[in-house]
Amino acid sequence: MKKVSFLTLGCKVNQYETEAMMELFNNKGYKISENDEVCDIYVINTCTVTNLSDRKSRQFISKAKSKNPKAIIAAVGCYSQVSTEEVLAIDGINVILGTKNRSSIVEYCEEAIKTNSIVNKVEDIKNNKDFESLSITKQNHMTRAYIKIQEGCSQFCSYCIIPYARGPIRSRDLNEIYEEALLLSKNDFKEIILTGIHVASYGLDLKSNVSLVDVIEKIATINNIKRIRLSSLEPRIINDDFLSRVKNTNKFCDHFHLSLQSGSDKILKLMNRKYDTKEYLEKVELIRKYFPDAGITTDIIVGFPNETEEDFQDTLKFVNKVAFSKIHVFKYSPRSGTKASKMKNQVDGNIKKLRSSTLIEESKKLTNNFLKEFIGKDLEVLFEEKTDNKIISGYSTNYIRVSTNYNKEFINKIVKTKITDIQDEGVFGIIN
Repeated sequence: MKKVSFLTLGCKVNQYETEAMMELFNNKGYKISENDEVCDIYVINTCTVTNLSDRKSRQFISKAKSKNPKAIIAAVGCYSQVSTEEVLAIDGINVILGTKNRSSIVEYCEEAIKTNSIVNKVEDIKNNKDFESLSITKQNHMTRAYIKIQEGCSQFCSYCIIPYARGPIRSRDLNEIYEEALLLSKNDFKEIILTGIHVASYGLDLKSNVSLVDVIEKIATINNIKRIRLSSLEPRIINDDFLSRVKNTNKFCDHFHLSLQSGSDKILKLMNRKYDTKEYLEKVELIRKYFPDAGITTDIIVGFPNETEEDFQDTLKFVNKVAFSKIHVFKYSPRSGTKASKMKNQVDGNIKKLRSSTLIEESKKLTNNFLKEFIGKDLEVLFEEKTDNKIISGYSTNYIRVSTNYNKEFINKIVKTKITDIQDEGVFGIIN
């Protein structure tokens, strides 16, 4: 039996696509092996969100060849899409795919074996209007399963290369999404996480007049699916209709990863974001009207070109006004091919580092404040993994990581848990 291993860089969408490609190889009789094993084929699912991501992608491609000089090395994904010539120049590359045609990856790898030549299947995706179906019937996560419902982005934020790597928005057929969710439910998954490159734009390209909320309502009809969670959202999708409808499903998780990027209106405009802080705060307040215990997390970039100390202080004030449950902090990294990389007044690296550490500390305080609110309260927790012989952990609907004393009967069960202590940006609870 031939062996294949995968290495995935980047986002949850990449992880989903890797698992789908694993199934394709598995269905053709290949054994899926660990990355450090000697294999016949190595697949590197690349990322290009920063220049550092590009460098890591190149390093892993080269490293794979050193494990087995006779192996087939396949590079797929965003870096391969936008920097095809760079990837082709890497010694030992055999197959190169971008963000299209991954459903045929097994055939392309076998073609490279037979012909002993480089197979390059990267295509222009600027005008691509078709959603490439990559489905999964089983996943490595025990209790929570991802479903990719959307591809591409048409926002063109000034710092982001992804619209060039993924192409315009394309939405997956609603019935196809439902069928995958139904199959996952039969495999005993209790929670579905809907993911994509720009999930909020789901349906905008379809003639059938469906939107993200229709997907949520459709999946909610599946009895064995107990929870539906969303990946990152844009603020503009939040309105009364959306919130009331998802709440009425009684399965929607009250966790909103609501993209912010900066608490300065000046910087948001330079980033080409489609909202200001006033609108953002209004959306947060609306969420809390419908979901009072909602976990609201976000991403923030510090050190964006032209960000002054005053702009950064505006961000600090704003994150406290919102009272996020967690902030993911990123230091701005110029990405060649984007407008922001050509902007004047790039921020010094030491200043970025200082602002990053300051905001991370602020995030820890906000997380602690959020968790304190649940001490003494009951949370419904989907337990999913044993962290050691004595502890099991899982997540509440509002994305609090909850640990308790181990009991194998709790795995893949939703259990009411009384919260007693804060532990390492999560909480500990007891079950009566």
